[in-house]
Amino acid sequence: MLEIKRRAFLAGTAAIFAAPAMSFAQSAPPLKGGTLRVSVDQAVSVINPLLTRVTPENLVTELLYSSLTRLKVDMSVEADLAESWSANDGLTEWTFKLRKGVTFHDGSPLTSNDVVATFKAILDPATASPGRANVGPITDIVGADDLTVVFKLSGAYADLPVALAYTNARIIPASFAKGDMKSLSSKAVGTGPFKLVSYEADRLVVVERNEKYYDPARPYLDRIEVKVFPDSSAESSALLAGDIDIISTIQPTEFMRVNGTDGIAALRTPSGQFCNVNFGCDTPPFNDPRVRKAIALTVDREAMVEFVTEGFGTVGNDTPLNPSYRFFKQLPQREKNIAEAKKLLAEAGHANGLDVTLIASDKPAVRTQLAVALREMAKEAGVNINVQTMPHATYLEQVWKKGSFYVGFYNMQSSPDSIFKLLYTSDAAWNETRWNNKEFDALVAQARNIADEGKRTELYTKAQEIMNDSVPSIIPSFFDVLAAKRTWVQNFEAHPRASVFRLDFASLTDKAPKRG
Repeated sequence: MLEIKRRAFLAGTAAIFAAPAMSFAQSAPPLKGGTLRVSVDQAVSVINPLLTRVTPENLVTELLYSSLTRLKVDMSVEADLAESWSANDGLTEWTFKLRKGVTFHDGSPLTSNDVVATFKAILDPATASPGRANVGPITDIVGADDLTVVFKLSGAYADLPVALAYTNARIIPASFAKGDMKSLSSKAVGTGPFKLVSYEADRLVVVERNEKYYDPARPYLDRIEVKVFPDSSAESSALLAGDIDIISTIQPTEFMRVNGTDGIAALRTPSGQFCNVNFGCDTPPFNDPRVRKAIALTVDREAMVEFVTEGFGTVGNDTPLNPSYRFFKQLPQREKNIAEAKKLLAEAGHANGLDVTLIASDKPAVRTQLAVALREMAKEAGVNINVQTMPHATYLEQVWKKGSFYVGFYNMQSSPDSIFKLLYTSDAAWNETRWNNKEFDALVAQARNIADEGKRTELYTKAQEIMNDSVPSIIPSFFDVLAAKRTWVQNFEAHPRASVFRLDFASLTDKAPKRG
């Protein structure tokens, strides 16, 4: 019976995932043509898709390149360059069938050789791709024929189709993956919906429609101009004036400024993005779970939402999952309890109080806001927190993955497995807390090894319970993703992943300004 369910799951997902990408429901078909202007808040310093790290870079490379799969706004996975996929019984080998007739912008055909070379480059430590730790436990990739790629894994992994939608897993030609990859720092050769016209990292990136994109209906736009606005006020003013059409990521103060303005739609969606307070669980006093839980019990989480997210967020419960994720479990909400916090501290040998230093990078500024808020909240329980803020470069060099009490900041990942394996398992790529809980590790490992949704739900529920009880980090709140657009832009939504934009579905109405 279990095997029948497993086969049904795989067959069902393959059918769903292989379906053509559909445009959003609307009363009339989207109009073709026009120039869309999108703003970003920092330079697009990298356009090699294997090396991007920040949101504006991911936005641009999503326009220029394609992946095997992609994430919809509801966080489900759909086909991109792969038209279908299937797994063996043990979920240790996945076979992906590529679309026929896809070409790169230079006219060369997409084949399995390009996919194999791309992933081998991603997995090569010398490439230094952020995707290396995020595309799944791949041990080998082979081309069975020109349009068939086989991924061989070190163990069973049910989420491989989701993992392959990672922002750095965009396919480049084999000739670049094996040779002159450095040239992709200034030019783009992808299979994406748009082609690169011009690139000025600090000012403007211009792309135009790829007439040979695999979906003849998309993209709808002729051209997209990505404009860099380091000043958020100037960015909002440009939207209000109609000089730009979309602010890809808008700050809460500017969101409130434009919200309610005629002709503008302020966009808000719950997300799994969070700031956390990391404990070095191998270092006194934080190696005592009573100390960690005591500090967590000083947090007024509703107040933290207001103070840290400026009201544009949701309450957290000391696990990295919230309702934006599949397999989220609503556990009893941890509430502020100073009496219990003092009791736990006394039991841990700190009846007379505790003095600790909490380090926060100066970027983004909400890290310091969270640190200051926690300092004030913890005083009541006798925890005296000295907040130390430092430049982000210094923080990365001296504190990140090394410190014992500091503030982190993370975007939502594509699945529970992705966020757990990124931050919280003993073998996590960024094992900041050194929590190293073997029971938790085993549950996460089991959940990635099976396809049965019910069993995975049970395993992830138990994992969340263990984490909530042990508190390797405090996660007091989650941020909403905020964006804004002119109402003449259709079919653009804020994506909970925050680094996904799907602008190939966007179009302009006849109310949009005509631009040359």
